[in-house]
Amino acid sequence: MASILVIDDEAGIRNAVRGILEDERYSVLTAEDALVGLELLEHERIDLVLLDVWLPRMGGLEALTEIKKLRPGIEVIVFSGHGTIDMAVRAIKLGAFDFIEKPLSIDRLLTACRNALELSALRAENRRLKGGEGILCEKLVGDSAPMAAVRALADQAAASEARVLITGENGTGKELVARYIHLKSRRASGPFIALNCAAIPETLIESELFGHEKGAFTDAVSARRGRFEAAHGGTLFLDEVADLSPAAQAKLLRVLQEMRFERLGSEETIEVDVRVLAATNKDIAREIAEGRFREDLYFRLAVVPIHMPPLRERRSDIPDLCACFLAAAGDGRLIAPDALAALAAREWPGNVRELKNAVERLRVLSDCNPITAAEVERVLGGGAAPSTAASNAAAPTGSADALSSRYLSLGLQAAKELFERDYLVHKLKENGYNISKTAEAIGVYPSGLHAKIKKLGIEQKP
Repeated sequence: MASILVIDDEAGIRNAVRGILEDERYSVLTAEDALVGLELLEHERIDLVLLDVWLPRMGGLEALTEIKKLRPGIEVIVFSGHGTIDMAVRAIKLGAFDFIEKPLSIDRLLTACRNALELSALRAENRRLKGGEGILCEKLVGDSAPMAAVRALADQAAASEARVLITGENGTGKELVARYIHLKSRRASGPFIALNCAAIPETLIESELFGHEKGAFTDAVSARRGRFEAAHGGTLFLDEVADLSPAAQAKLLRVLQEMRFERLGSEETIEVDVRVLAATNKDIAREIAEGRFREDLYFRLAVVPIHMPPLRERRSDIPDLCACFLAAAGDGRLIAPDALAALAAREWPGNVRELKNAVERLRVLSDCNPITAAEVERVLGGGAAPSTAASNAAAPTGSADALSSRYLSLGLQAAKELFERDYLVHKLKENGYNISKTAEAIGVYPSGLHAKIKKLGIEQKP
């Protein structure tokens, strides 16, 4: 559970923000001024700070400087009822993650908190992983010929500053290759910032990439850094890059050429030092031939092309992958040789991601150690392991009993994903497959709904 510190001299605001955040299952501490807040930061585990500008004893911007000295890695969201553009710019330059005006919008506040905590988690993961190769075994595990080729290319790419385009089916581990390259490169101590281009609406993608100033568009209530700025000194990973619109592709091409850009609504040029890695699950040659992806952008991104093989082309890696997944769980579980043979014989349309979920299901639902082939048959079913889409299509719906058997036969994570898919399909149908109406009805942003639809493989039309 993430812990958030709220520093504001108005008790009513402190209590209101505390209630909002606790409803979202955050742990919340409060302080009536900056000095009390700094003392809490010294003695408590705190993941994020919400800081008012106008405070007694020590002003908010001065407090921001002290917070960054005390805890350099912590994100701070600044808010004020009397904010100006100059104040927002100064706060961002001092290291604030975001600047929000009062009265606070609940959606705006929660979105900023989620984004800040996500960035902190990525940085923490980067610090954990760069400590040793053993932790990376899951990332590029396997001694098959296809994986040996991938690893050799990744090692060569990591030793350079060349841009890399990683292709492959969903679930093959494209982002893991990007992280491996980052952590082996001279930029390993810098940030690794990932952006799923397919999950961001076309109207917001430039803001996500390059940032914006207050008032740049209708919902731009404060200045915000983009992903390029956040990745300065490190690596920016653009997942599903082939889903970018033509306009976004053109602007990205210019930035890759010059490594400088302007935030939306600003004339100030920002220069960055960023290495760009990209990935796509699409047939990029076909996308170029059919005019959906710029050939000149492809050549900029694919200085080193790496193709991640599907699991069916590297079945000999399955035992090592299973061992790595179980070792990461840390409970001493093993898989017997006959069970490994049974897993290797199955089809894995969801690739390594599907295998990982299957191993987790076996670990949770099987009582024997080592896990046997009989347990694989019992827990996963006979024959080829069905893909998520296929199992969803074939599973019964309707009565409570049918739904119970539909979910209760699965592991926890698989059941959650299946329920989420059923729920979203129902809501989409209910709202005539209108993304905006559905998002409003279930209380999420349209961009978040787009991401879920893509992740869960939901058809967007009846």
